[in-house]
Amino acid sequence: MILKDKVIIVTGAGPGMGQAMCRGAAAEGAKVVVSARSVEAINALAADINAAGGNAIAVPCDVSQTDQCHALAKAAVDKWGRIDGMVHSAYYHPDWGSLIDHSIDQVMQALDVIAVGGLRMAQAVVPQMKAQGSGSIVNISTLATRKPMPGEGGYAMAKSAVNQLTRQLAIELAGTGIRANTALMGWMDGVPLDQFFASQGAAGEAFRKQRASEIPIGHIPPDQDCAKAVYFLLSDYASEVTGAMLDVNGGDWVAA
Repeated sequence: MILKDKVIIVTGAGPGMGQAMCRGAAAEGAKVVVSARSVEAINALAADINAAGGNAIAVPCDVSQTDQCHALAKAAVDKWGRIDGMVHSAYYHPDWGSLIDHSIDQVMQALDVIAVGGLRMAQAVVPQMKAQGSGSIVNISTLATRKPMPGEGGYAMAKSAVNQLTRQLAIELAGTGIRANTALMGWMDGVPLDQFFASQGAAGEAFRKQRASEIPIGHIPPDQDCAKAVYFLLSDYASEVTGAMLDVNGGDWVAA
């Protein structure tokens, strides 16, 4: 259990990666603060984790609201007295399409939730982490910041800002005991991707096989396995790692 007794906040704990991280972190011994905008969804997830023998609380939070970010951090401290890790996974994805045709309002929303939301959460948790003399911030980013993909422009712009946020935090928090790192995810097998392939009708399964064949490890990485890299970055095993951008995409970022 590499996260035993660590208090971990996870934003964007919806279906897919966010939910997988909460379940997996709890299985690794963490006390998990499950957060997203949907009260019903996070209550159900926290209940599942507790029923399975884990330890979790659900705290609703819209990361575009500064007061809610600070309330989320306070809830963790009120419950368990500390914050050992914060995973910023909340995101908003503009409509698919050419960047030049994107709605500016949607791009601004993506920047607000993904990039500025990450800063809001860092500002909320850093005071407690500084008081402890330790902490780990992990921002979830995307392969699309290394390997531009059609339709991902506004989303990738915001995630690129998160990449820089991580590097900036790593420098500015030097000497405090707080580390900041980024995990760059690519295509991930799980509920959201299953729904996407299903929406493609008869061509969906062929597309799945094609995409899997293009990834060096030979399959689309499952979201629950990608989440393990995040646990590493949160854990004491990564005590000497900060400012890093860890590709967790099956080597897809090096593929032509």
